[in-house]
Amino acid sequence: QVQLQESGPGLVKPSQTLSLTCTVSGGSITAAYYYWSWIRQPPGKGLEWMGAITSSGSIYYSPSLKSHISISRDTSKNQFTLQLSSVTPEDTAVYYCASSLRWVQSGTRTDYDYWGQGTQVTVSS
Repeated sequence: QVQLQESGPGLVKPSQTLSLTCTVSGGSITAAYYYWSWIRQPPGKGLEWMGAITSSGSIYYSPSLKSHISISRDTSKNQFTLQLSSVTPEDTAVYYCASSLRWVQSGTRTDYDYWGQGTQVTVSS
């Protein structure tokens, strides 16, 4: 059973960089056919797919975030990370990491096979 756990600061100041890590257990982030995504849910809104990294290391970003998002991985730690630069209060959300066994760019929870619990990030001075 694959398990994912998000970690990172819960409060970030405007204009700073938000950094989150997803630690994966029960499976390897380099295992074939897995896709590893970052998804967020602002208060009162739906889930938003932000980007993903494949098992081979290819990275894809949502066009709406491409200018200030970066996803990377550390295979030695079985982790993948999210960085979001120049954040504003509109980036306040619950951030999730999730995995799927097929390629999805979806904000639909059931399209993913495994989810982290989510971590609240608030952007405020």
